[in-house]
Amino acid sequence: MIVSLEEVKAHLNVTFGADDDLIVAKIEAAEAHVENAIGYKFSTLTEGVPPPLKEAVKLYTAHLYENREATIVGVTAMPAPGFNDIINSYRDWSF
Repeated sequence: MIVSLEEVKAHLNVTFGADDDLIVAKIEAAEAHVENAIGYKFSTLTEGVPPPLKEAVKLYTAHLYENREATIVGVTAMPAPGFNDIINSYRDWSF
């Protein structure tokens, strides 16, 4: 994982351990989502993962953790605020 459980728990302001396994699963899902969005795996980055991409993973992990239920029909869905702004400059835009 490119962000630790402790980093994400601090981001979420979660101080208990009961949800640790759930949070780890959400981190893994968020990392896969960001990799898919940018078009390449973090493991291909030779100079490490840039801090903005780590922040995108934390933002999306928080979204997945805090919104575990189905969304309400009839409301415009919006991505996590700032998520696309962060990842767009790292995206592989091959056509």
